Amino acid sequence: MSLDELLSGNEKFRNTLFKEHRELYTELMKGQKPTVLWIGCSDSRVQTGHITGTNPGTIFNHRNIGNIIPPGDWNISTVLEYGIKHLKIRDIVICGHSDCGAVKALDADLEDSYVPNWLSNAMEAKNRVDQKLESSGGAKDPRERSRMIEHENVRLQIEHLRTYPIIKKGLENKTLDVHGLYYDIESGVLSKVI
Repeated sequence: MSLDELLSGNEKFRNTLFKEHRELYTELMKGQKPTVLWIGCSDSRVQTGHITGTNPGTIFNHRNIGNIIPPGDWNISTVLEYGIKHLKIRDIVICGHSDCGAVKALDADLEDSYVPNWLSNAMEAKNRVDQKLESSGGAKDPRERSRMIEHENVRLQIEHLRTYPIIKKGLENKTLDVHGLYYDIESGVLSKVI
């Protein structure tokens, strides 16, 4: 997609959705009041507003490769602090998805400079699944194994999220809830990760 196509798409947006929902966009000029902080993957196939059917201004988004929450990360810390203290977010979602390139890369011998270091924050999810599969005595089909790792990665990142003091405090005071979700690209289904 070229820059011209992006600008043309914006013109189409302004002439359709923006005009049709002018009141909503006028209201958004006054500020944002999201109710959910959504931490998801950067994957271009997973567009938060589309898959949840929500309007602009509803979800405060943070996206990165693999929906990862590294312990002690300044970027995540800033998003959490701003979202909780200033936007008064009460619900945080970590959302993984099917066919995740980050999960596939956990098995790859990457020669990249930064990606392997980032993905090290998800390696424990892969290790947990592989140990479970090994102890059950059978290898799963690769696609099922990937799905298991994608789900386990959501659980692992929730564990990481709970190490942040602002999250611990919110959970203790019951002013905050944390949720794990999983989006299946093939079916379009968004489901809870337990």
